[in-house]
Amino acid sequence: MLTPKLLDKYADVLIWGLETSRPAGYQPGDNVLVQFDLAGLKLAEALFAKLLARGINVIPRMGLTSRMELDFYKGASDAQLSFIAPGTRELFDNLHGSVYILAPDSLTHLSGIDPKRIAQTAIARKPYRDILVRREEAGNFGWTLCVHPTDEYARCAGLTRKEFTEQVIKACHLRAADPVKEWKKIFDEAMEIKNWLNALPVESFHIESANVDLVVTPGLHRRFKGISGHNIPSFELFLSPDWRGTEGVYYADQPSYRSGNLVRGVRLVFRKGEVAEVSAEEGEEFVRKQVAMDGGSDKLGEFSLTDKRFSKIDKFMANTLFDENFGGEHGNCHVALGSSYSDTYDGDPAELTDARKAELGFNDSALHWDLVNTEKKRVTAKLRGGGSKLIYEDGQFAC
Repeated sequence: MLTPKLLDKYADVLIWGLETSRPAGYQPGDNVLVQFDLAGLKLAEALFAKLLARGINVIPRMGLTSRMELDFYKGASDAQLSFIAPGTRELFDNLHGSVYILAPDSLTHLSGIDPKRIAQTAIARKPYRDILVRREEAGNFGWTLCVHPTDEYARCAGLTRKEFTEQVIKACHLRAADPVKEWKKIFDEAMEIKNWLNALPVESFHIESANVDLVVTPGLHRRFKGISGHNIPSFELFLSPDWRGTEGVYYADQPSYRSGNLVRGVRLVFRKGEVAEVSAEEGEEFVRKQVAMDGGSDKLGEFSLTDKRFSKIDKFMANTLFDENFGGEHGNCHVALGSSYSDTYDGDPAELTDARKAELGFNDSALHWDLVNTEKKRVTAKLRGGGSKLIYEDGQFAC
């Protein structure tokens, strides 16, 4: 279990993440939504007190239990699946920040639900998520999220509760005398790598491993982002590519839990930017339904690399937040099917209209699904004007 002292430090790190995610910072009177699962209540309480002391208006909301969520997707009518609570737009229009504490009591309770029903709710909620995206683009909103250990996470990860908790403590630097100081150091070191990457005139990236042979095209006006406070922990450096330039084979050797389903060994073949072939060692039918969710779910929204020198995560954690930041022996590469991140635009994201996003190849979808490869790999950048440069090999950036 996380002791009160560790919870207090965890709350400090979450506030650092929240404040870092919004460069303008927070002022007394700003509105911050704190969402949490029941098992994360103690961490939510610690965070609540610290935000309140800063003059923030805290809006606490507990998420659905697994029983409630199952009953909803099992028994809701079409109208109920698409229902949006009155006041949601007003709330989102006036939010300055949000924190989500993930602590589910089940990861598999929705395994028998038709993914189309879950997708229907996701699609109905997308316009409201878009409100927060626009507010973030304008610098008016920031967010972060984290994981609180649960027995269910440990079970699905094949770890004991103690082992799972230790991964959380280690990854978030909660045993450090000053965890926030550690995160600031990581932030500064990552900035040097991002500046190096963003200065390269890259035409495309070639990712090669035992089972991956993929070309990703960053496109015009892109920049690498990452370690920006949005996720605790976060060690990845990522951009949202021009989806139209994706070609080749991607393989996720790391398992993934999504919507109650466990998938393993996902293999995707891209042609002209779209998924042309799908296979999986487990959960293939579910993967196919995710890829067919909407017009953007078969295209790339993210390309990411994690340096093992930053990340101390070396176990599968059955949670994307940790798994997409896996360090281990070889670091990781991951791609996401679905929606793009407009903050990887190298100008002012607030200037991006929907038409301009489409012109630049930013993808739009109700889906965003990270699929992780932890194999030994190398990534080579093809440079505009000729030549190439190794940028990543065996888990480390080559700068």
